[in-house]
Amino acid sequence: MMKAKNVYLLFAFLAVLLIGFSCFCVSRMNQTNNQLMNCRNHVLEFKEIMLRLKNKSENHHQNLIQVLYQMKHKAAHTRASGNSLEKKGNILSQHETLPNQFEILKYFLPHLRTAGKLYPAIATSKGRAGVSFALGISTINRRNHTYLKQTLTSVLSRMTPEEEEDSVVIVSVADTDESYLKSVVRMVKTKFRKQVQSGVLEVISIPTLFYPQTLLDKKMKDSENWQVKQVLDFCILMLYAQPKATYYLQLEDDIVAKKMYFTKMKDFVNSLTSKNWFFIEFSVLGFIGKLFRSKDLTNFVHFFLMFYETKPIDILLDDIFLLRVCSQGEPVRRCLQRKKGFRIQYRPSLFQHVGTQSSFPGREQHLKDIYY
Repeated sequence: MMKAKNVYLLFAFLAVLLIGFSCFCVSRMNQTNNQLMNCRNHVLEFKEIMLRLKNKSENHHQNLIQVLYQMKHKAAHTRASGNSLEKKGNILSQHETLPNQFEILKYFLPHLRTAGKLYPAIATSKGRAGVSFALGISTINRRNHTYLKQTLTSVLSRMTPEEEEDSVVIVSVADTDESYLKSVVRMVKTKFRKQVQSGVLEVISIPTLFYPQTLLDKKMKDSENWQVKQVLDFCILMLYAQPKATYYLQLEDDIVAKKMYFTKMKDFVNSLTSKNWFFIEFSVLGFIGKLFRSKDLTNFVHFFLMFYETKPIDILLDDIFLLRVCSQGEPVRRCLQRKKGFRIQYRPSLFQHVGTQSSFPGREQHLKDIYY
C-alpha cells in the first residue's frame, strides 16, 4: 500500500514537472516569436528607410548633374557674344554626363538611334532644380497673333515670392523658325528680367533633329501632322522638366490663371489623403491644367510615344487612364464611375483658354472652360 502511494506521488511529481516544462517551453516560444516579429519589423523599417534614402540620393544626383550642366553652359554663354544663345547644339558631346531621360526617344523615333546624346537647346536658364512644381508651356509662332506674354504675366504675377522660389516655369519653343525663338528670348529677358535672373523662368527650344524628316517635309499642312508634332513637343518638354520638380503642371501659351491659383493648387495637392491618384485636372479643356507626379512622367511619355501618330495627346491621356484603371472585362461605364478617385477634378477650374487663333495655321479656336 505504501509502495503504491509512493508510485502515485512519483507520477504526480513527474506530471507537475512536465506541466512546468511545457509552460516554460510555451513561454519561451512566445517570447521567441515576439522577438522574431520585432526583428522582422525592424528589418522592414530599415529597408523602407534605405529605400527612401536611395530615392532621395538619386534625386539629388540628378539635380546636381542638371545644375552642373547649366553652370557649364552659362560659363560658355558668358564667353560668347551677348546676342547668341547659350546653346546652339542639340547633340551633346560623348563626354558630357546628363540624365538619360531623352534616350527613350530612340526607341520610338528610329531616326535618332544614330545620334549622340540628346538634349534640347537651352536659350536661357539658371539650372533650377529640386523644387515642388514645374510648369511647362509649349509655344509656336502664330504669326500675327501672340498670347505668350499675357500668359506669362498671368502665371508669374499670381505667385508669391515664396512660391516663385519653389517652382520653375519652362517655356519650350517648338517652332522650326529660329527668328521666333529669338523673339521669345528677347521678350522674356525684357519683360520678365527679374524672373529670368532668379531662375524661375527658363526658355528652351526643340531642335529640328528631334522630329522625323517626313514630318518636317509635310510642314504641318494638315491637322493630323500638326497633332503628331504637338504630341512630340509635349513629350520632350515633359522629359526636360521631369528631374526638376516633384510635380509637373501642363499649360499652354494662350491661357490665363485665376488669382492665387498657385496657392490653391498647392494646398489642394497637399490636402489629398490618397496617394493613388493618376493625375489632377485644374481645367477641363484639352491638355491644359493637368498635374502629374514627375516620377510618373516617364510612363506617360512612353505611352504617348507609342501612339503619337494616331491620336491627339488629350485623347491619348483618356486612353491610358482607361488602360491603367479599368479591370479586364470591366464595363467602361462602371470603370468611369470609379474615376473620381484616380482622375481628380478640381472645381472651379484655375485656368481659362483665351486664345482665338489656333496654333494650327488658319484655324480659330473659341473653346472656353465652363467651370472657370
